[in-house]
Amino acid sequence: MPPFAIILLLLPLLLARSYDPLAKGDAEIRTIDLVVHDEARDRDLPLRVYLPPAPATTSNAVRAGAPVVLFSHGLGGSCRNNPYLGEHWAARGFVAVFMQHPGSDERVWRDAPPARRMAAMRSAASASNFLLRVNDVPAVLDGLERWNRTEGHELEGRLDLEHVGMSGHSFGAVTTQAVSGQVNPFVESTLERRIDAAIAMSPSSPRRARADAVERAFAQVRLPWLLMTGTQDTAPIGDQDVESRLAVYPALPPGDKYEIVLFDAEHSAFGDRALPGEQGDRNANHHRVILALTTAFWDAYLRNDPRAKAWLESESPAWGPRTVIEPKDRWQRK
Repeated sequence: MPPFAIILLLLPLLLARSYDPLAKGDAEIRTIDLVVHDEARDRDLPLRVYLPPAPATTSNAVRAGAPVVLFSHGLGGSCRNNPYLGEHWAARGFVAVFMQHPGSDERVWRDAPPARRMAAMRSAASASNFLLRVNDVPAVLDGLERWNRTEGHELEGRLDLEHVGMSGHSFGAVTTQAVSGQVNPFVESTLERRIDAAIAMSPSSPRRARADAVERAFAQVRLPWLLMTGTQDTAPIGDQDVESRLAVYPALPPGDKYEIVLFDAEHSAFGDRALPGEQGDRNANHHRVILALTTAFWDAYLRNDPRAKAWLESESPAWGPRTVIEPKDRWQRK
């Protein structure tokens, strides 16, 4: 075979192998704090937006918006949590929008006497706050759409709302699952059809129900999902343990579904710092794994980047997820 023909055959592989989800430039990321007002519910939703640099344009070009990734915090959190995620995703060219959910945010415990904080948190982990959170997601998307077409707004023309990802941790994972395909028999459909892919960190499955409840809850999930949990991923609130978190992945229908189980990772592994009551040492590589897998997932399903999809599906120890996960971590896809 002529050398030129060999090069043509190898070129796609060489281009794919050049993909690195941890690589990022040195461009400055802007952080913008905004508030969406949901008039229908008279509810203010604080946002922290991580905005990548605007793409260069010529006088004849129309600036293209960037894909949008939403993030929902856990119980007692805020839109300022997990900046390591927002900064990296923005550095990779996504507009990362971190939401805050009044009623289950940091004000629940900050405004309570120390002796009452745990009780206040348990009270906030309610069905009513679940429904508020679920309805916050379309309200935020509506607000982003308005700002994207508002002349002079900081986000004018910056958002590609045809490509939207949803993510969250803990109570934020519950929120994410509800708006991206999980069925709850006690409420009307909560699917948000503007979402294209979802990442659930510390996912949850139905508890204290019939054996087939988990299968029914996830049988209609059609979107790409990435689940992230750990072998020590428990929490004092939420009625979830490691077994119930691991029950989600087997119940998902096949097709663009992924799961990473980080060895010895506790509930806080996906956040900024350890939580009260946790005993283990934090593993610095966990954040590296989280950043690599989530970035490749967003690139694959919000940008339709074949290199990212190939990286996610690679079983090679030299290229793909195996280059960042540790031997005792478990990675699977279907």
